[in-house]
Amino acid sequence: MAPVVRANAKPASFELALDEMESLLGLMESGAMPLEQLLAQYQRGAELLKFCRERLQAVEAQIKVLDQGALKTWTSD
Repeated sequence: MAPVVRANAKPASFELALDEMESLLGLMESGAMPLEQLLAQYQRGAELLKFCRERLQAVEAQIKVLDQGALKTWTSD
């Protein structure tokens, strides 16, 4: 199975980016890819990681605004 590299394609959501990163990791760990494909997959993973970090930072900023600037500890009730 040839891996699909979606160079520069922005994921539709945080969750889809995580799913794609998990798939990429599985392909990379399989050891069945030529070096050039491995490098392309690594680069795509770096793009996805950047996207996820930016989304998390944006959500954190929104939470700070909602909590009037004080980031509160998350508790699950």
